[in-house]
Amino acid sequence: MITIKSEREIELMRESGALTAQVLDLLEKEIKPGMSTKQLDSMAEAFIRDHSAVPSFLNYAPKGDPDVTPYPATLCVSINEEVVHGVPSIKRILKEGDIVSVDCGVYKGGYHGDAARTFVLGIIDEKVQKLVDVTSECLERGIAMAVEGNRLHDISSAIEDHARSFRFSVIENMVGHGIGSELHEDPAVPNYGRKNTGVRLVAGMTLAIEPMIALGRSRRAISKRGGWVAVTEDGKPSAHFEHTIVVRLGKAEVLTRTFLGR
Repeated sequence: MITIKSEREIELMRESGALTAQVLDLLEKEIKPGMSTKQLDSMAEAFIRDHSAVPSFLNYAPKGDPDVTPYPATLCVSINEEVVHGVPSIKRILKEGDIVSVDCGVYKGGYHGDAARTFVLGIIDEKVQKLVDVTSECLERGIAMAVEGNRLHDISSAIEDHARSFRFSVIENMVGHGIGSELHEDPAVPNYGRKNTGVRLVAGMTLAIEPMIALGRSRRAISKRGGWVAVTEDGKPSAHFEHTIVVRLGKAEVLTRTFLGR
């Protein structure tokens, strides 16, 4: 069931969303080669708790799937061919030339914020840099369609069309989602689809839009290493950007944007 948020609820989501963005701003300043992904995770958890909030992802377990162990970290830190859900580890060391997708969720005041960015460490291959840039553009094009009166798959189509115009692949089995008092709510927000299909968008819907786009031919992400981290089928790089937004009349409101413009 899709829930329409009141203005009071949206105000609470602004707070959790702003804090989510601040975590990513902090990590953007601090991330560098030689760090472990666990260092990033510890930094994020400390910041969140210092602001009287709780990490959304820590101990998260998908409903209806008893075989998956609860997620053991604050962040998802996914490197290069890892699409999403990379589990931080003291043994996983960042290197020059990596692209690092960091996904963060914050729970405060009874509501969640959820956002992701892909960071570039040093000089990378020109095609990989283009992948990162285009994935960020896909997110902005999707957000531009998240207005009252449009349909859900107008968001999806905008993302897919832009990615495929550069011959990049859309990861089809990883999707965005509704968000609010629960981290994952209805509806699912695919990154591919036909315009003018899907549910009608109504002001007050809150969505986490998150394109995951790959350099190669992969259209699915394959789970490995304990069932959480998902990688591209062909081992080629993938990028990931995400914002929590509110559907509005005329222009969507982004709840996880910061003064950095991210």
